Amino acid sequence: MTHTLHRQGEYLDRDFVVLAMSAKGLNELGSADKLRVFLRLAEQFHPVNLGDMKSGSRFEYALEEILARVEDTSIVHAAFDGLPSVEAFVAELARADLGLSVVVTGDTEDVRQMCLRRLHRAPHTTEYSLGIWGRKDRLPPADRLAITSMCGHSLVSPRLVEKLLSEVRSGLKTPEAAAAELARPCVCGIFNTSRASALLAGCD
Repeated sequence: MTHTLHRQGEYLDRDFVVLAMSAKGLNELGSADKLRVFLRLAEQFHPVNLGDMKSGSRFEYALEEILARVEDTSIVHAAFDGLPSVEAFVAELARADLGLSVVVTGDTEDVRQMCLRRLHRAPHTTEYSLGIWGRKDRLPPADRLAITSMCGHSLVSPRLVEKLLSEVRSGLKTPEAAAAELARPCVCGIFNTSRASALLAGCD
């Protein structure tokens, strides 16, 4: 199971997340250095966001600060807004052979074809979101949910989306600046600011 799985709405073709972690009790001890390599490699392929769930994302800290806080128990992430960049990164990860568990979130067929094309193997496992159950009437509108669901721990508030959307509409903020502000509460670094900008620009 991954907290990156439940993204929804428009522009999912420009929304990919790669995460890496060690396996508790198997290769956890001393894995912090490998997790740092993951982040340094990711940076070379121009992610729109990256981070470590224990310390925060690039919208709160510089990369060197994030790297300094990485621990053996960290889970590190990088978000990309295009298939070519994530494909090149995953190929580089395979060459690095870090021995970490890696999860790629994106369109299922895009990810499968990428693995076959660049890694010459099918994904080990495919996970699907079964959607939202329960009191759906209490959810924010679908176009707002497309933004808030990019933070898998629900730290991006629908009220913050409404506030910033109002500022975008009134010309006080650009969609890009609003997206950067929305990314700050998402400590993992999986909030895709490029997609958020497009969603904010298209919200009614």
